[in-house]
Amino acid sequence: MSVKPLEAKDSVPSAKGPGTGRSIQVLGRALDVLEVLAAHPRGTSLTEIAAQVHLHKSTVHRILHTLARRGYVMQGHDASYRLGLRVVGLGEAVLGGLDIREEARVYLEELLLATNEVVHLVVMEQGEMVYIDKLEGTRTVRTHSVVGMRVPVHCTGVGKAILAHLPEPTVRAILAEKGMRRHTAHTIVTVDALLAELSTVRTRGYALDREENEEGICCVAAPVRDHAGRVVAAISVSAPAMRMQSDALQRWIPLTRATAARISARLGAPAASPG
Repeated sequence: MSVKPLEAKDSVPSAKGPGTGRSIQVLGRALDVLEVLAAHPRGTSLTEIAAQVHLHKSTVHRILHTLARRGYVMQGHDASYRLGLRVVGLGEAVLGGLDIREEARVYLEELLLATNEVVHLVVMEQGEMVYIDKLEGTRTVRTHSVVGMRVPVHCTGVGKAILAHLPEPTVRAILAEKGMRRHTAHTIVTVDALLAELSTVRTRGYALDREENEEGICCVAAPVRDHAGRVVAAISVSAPAMRMQSDALQRWIPLTRATAARISARLGAPAASPG
């Protein structure tokens, strides 16, 4: 991840005095540092951060020191830096303001009880999928997903559930910008093949991830609509491939679709909208 440095020309002038512009520039640099740390959840070094934000290490060190004093950054025993717990609080505040998360929770809990597998609620932002809720059962295996994590659209069930309801030019634009990197041997990596898959998703009302994003993990996903009938999110049930066999799918597909329909109704979606 390479971050363009915030130059003086990017500063916003103010009638309050010449110092204001520099303050905004410093704020921009601090945000650049936080974004680099967000891309390295396991931590990274001062040297690497400085290289990615194109600033001197002494400048970055002062920024990190200030952020650490406020709890937004913490330093590990190996001298690496990572995001601090204060950031979690900000993230929770944002997520708490998302009505869809609050409205969907009771239905997701019922889906969890019915499947005892990992249940996700995901939205699309800037051409990527963002997990905004995750529930785990008693026999679920650990997956890479965490709340706030961003994943590609082309190789996830939730991504395909949403892409299937976007205009084709929009889908092509997203794929052109984000790419179609191969994550596993099962990942769909051509536009034509994915468009054909999306046509099937629209017809049957649900999407499948057949070990396309993580080896050994499959999922079934369905779209969630808002009061205008627009697809604004997707839910999914994820499980190890060995448990996601035809008999499980026959149970989980209607459960997932019904849950998505109930959440959609809660959001005011027209009754005639498919789940």
